[in-house]
Amino acid sequence: MRASEKMALIDRIGRELHSRFSFREIDAYLREFQITTAGGSWSSKLEYAKASLHGEPTDRIIAIAEDLDLENLHAEFAVSAPPKNWIGTSKFRLFISHLAKQKDRAIRLKECLVPYEISGFVAHEDIHPTLEWQLEIEHALYTMDAFLAIHTLGFKDSYWAQQEVGFALGRGVKIISFKMEDEDPTGFISKHQALPRRNRTAEQIAEEVDAMLSVDPLTSGKLKLAKQKNGKAVDDELPF
Repeated sequence: MRASEKMALIDRIGRELHSRFSFREIDAYLREFQITTAGGSWSSKLEYAKASLHGEPTDRIIAIAEDLDLENLHAEFAVSAPPKNWIGTSKFRLFISHLAKQKDRAIRLKECLVPYEISGFVAHEDIHPTLEWQLEIEHALYTMDAFLAIHTLGFKDSYWAQQEVGFALGRGVKIISFKMEDEDPTGFISKHQALPRRNRTAEQIAEEVDAMLSVDPLTSGKLKLAKQKNGKAVDDELPF
């Protein structure tokens, strides 16, 4: 969800809380979502509610809007909700694009990224059976912090894989091309130097992915925050 969309949604929620509840009731309602209200003396319930909501995670804001049954919420904002396995997480969100036949490799890499507070999304593992799979992939693409493509033979010929790459390019997120086999990235991402495997283990690749995300201006701040929130030591010295 874009910042402007989130602010508009917070405004809608604030107006709804203003019309329904007293100050005390707003406090009680927001506590149900583990939100500490703004405090202080306020003359406007609208501004008080909005001040209490600013800075809260997007998925929590969406959950409140859904609970309040705001009109047209699905059409306007639902696609920007995270997929099931990212709801409520404060970890860094990495979309891992791969061919279906390579899902075991993608899952293995996802597991090795966990110690770095990086939560991977692997479509063939993370989509719950009761959820529409294409919509859940869209949720992940809209809310990812970065994108990693596992290039194996046939990746460039996969319509789904190329659509995921195109989505990442359109959003302007950090893209990592991981060259697993003898197939180079093609199209617009070919300009990015691929991360080669070179017989390295999944643990070693995960370590390098973490290093790349830690120094890139697009991702370093979010990854550092994820580590701080989850009690990980953060090295403030950038490698030279």
